[in-house]
Amino acid sequence: MWKRSLVLSAPGKVILHGEHAVVHGKVALATALDLRTFLRMTPRQDGKISLQLPNLGSQLSWEAAELRPLLAAFSVELPEAQPPSAEQVEKLKEFAGGDYGHEAVQSVAAAAFLYLYLSVASKYGVLPTVDILVWSELPTGAGLGSSAAYSVCLAGALLFGCGAISYPLQEGQETARWTKEELDVINRLAFRGEQVIHGNPSGVDNAVSTWGGALRYISGQISVLKSVPTLRILLTNTKVPRSTKILVAGVKAKLLEFPTIMEPMLATIDAISRECEGILEAMTKDPSQEHYSRLEDLVDINQHLLNGIGVGHALLDRVCQVTSSHGLHSKLTGAGGGGCAITLLRPGTAPSAVEDAIRDLTHCGFECWETVIGAPGISAHALPCLKAEVQKALKGS
Repeated sequence: MWKRSLVLSAPGKVILHGEHAVVHGKVALATALDLRTFLRMTPRQDGKISLQLPNLGSQLSWEAAELRPLLAAFSVELPEAQPPSAEQVEKLKEFAGGDYGHEAVQSVAAAAFLYLYLSVASKYGVLPTVDILVWSELPTGAGLGSSAAYSVCLAGALLFGCGAISYPLQEGQETARWTKEELDVINRLAFRGEQVIHGNPSGVDNAVSTWGGALRYISGQISVLKSVPTLRILLTNTKVPRSTKILVAGVKAKLLEFPTIMEPMLATIDAISRECEGILEAMTKDPSQEHYSRLEDLVDINQHLLNGIGVGHALLDRVCQVTSSHGLHSKLTGAGGGGCAITLLRPGTAPSAVEDAIRDLTHCGFECWETVIGAPGISAHALPCLKAEVQKALKGS
């Protein structure tokens, strides 16, 4: 039985280019966002399994003996195309109990944990008694891959707890990553957690959170870009709720009504994704100010196209106006209709320009983070090497 605590983290994600066009067979570029979800797993000797989710105000605990009867019903050997059944998910929600609503995020998070725990325990014949604490820098429901980061963290921790993957952190190291083969195992299990949470996910979010960097997605095929520069961005949450399903349906309706107009627009968004991919590849060899100028142009063009296909919002326009007044370039990321925007910060951007932009955006009622994209995927950490805020959160049980 392993005796040490495991501390790990996984990043969120943003869509750089390709929103909505990807639904119609075009290329999308997704990249890891260095706002991260952190997990601490500690072995217990009292025969209990506990899950603490302070961001959600949730704390659950079970006796291992309570879970044993459920083991036979859960296996990770299902074909990848076959998601967990609705009956399994509902059974786990009921088992988790709690005083929150049936469809509340806490209920779904608990069901995802139980599904992954039971799947791994069933396959490897180990029922680890552990305390798991998950804390996140990512807001939920903002289209930033918070559920995928959660699933990836759980997958990595549980696979380690059952002996399926190694402990990558060596003595004296601050941060370490698993091997390519082990990352693949983590990614496949994390996709199961995403299926519990979302039903029929694309697999993009968990892949970005596992591998980090950036990846290309087209027609169900995911490929990791081999080398991607780390880019500074300003991330702005308008706090406007939106329905991805409704926005996707709206684009489809316009495509059916105006095919000769909409098809070229979607093709142009596809061309932007491909052009951006080429620029990012070139930047890893010899980044220049010209590269950043071209990236800024692509951001501006794509934002206008996304407004044109009907997924903009007045407050997203406001973000673009505010940042433009400080010489910065922004676009929506994700489904649109609200949600978040990203602003590219090229090297040499005056700190005062960023500070002034954040001040003005905050005055509009928005929430802002200065962070990077192209961040590392799931990683193990030495707790004392993490920033004080994270250490405090992970020790707060």
